[in-house]
Amino acid sequence: MAQYLALTYTADVDWWAPEQAAELAEYRQFGVDHEEQIKASAVLHPTATATVVRVEGARGGPVVTTDGPYAETKEALTGYYLIEAADLEEAVAVATKIPAAWNGAVEVRPVILAK
Repeated sequence: MAQYLALTYTADVDWWAPEQAAELAEYRQFGVDHEEQIKASAVLHPTATATVVRVEGARGGPVVTTDGPYAETKEALTGYYLIEAADLEEAVAVATKIPAAWNGAVEVRPVILAK
């Protein structure tokens, strides 16, 4: 079986806020419904908590860090699922059931497994 990373892009919200309870319940149900295929998952803190790291010039150059998101966007990377599936078609079929696909986007990428 191959593995695919399903990156969720949604509104940049605090998922633990009471007004997110109904949508968070949909994500939990997705997790229950696909527990055999989900190998890992996580919700990310809002992008305001992010730190962008860059190394200027070549490796070993000065390190520059910036607080907050890299760019202003309507949707932000808010979480991921590591999905095991027979092929991309099956992974996409699973991704269509992630609530982010209904009101945001889900990016599905094959994972290169180290041997």
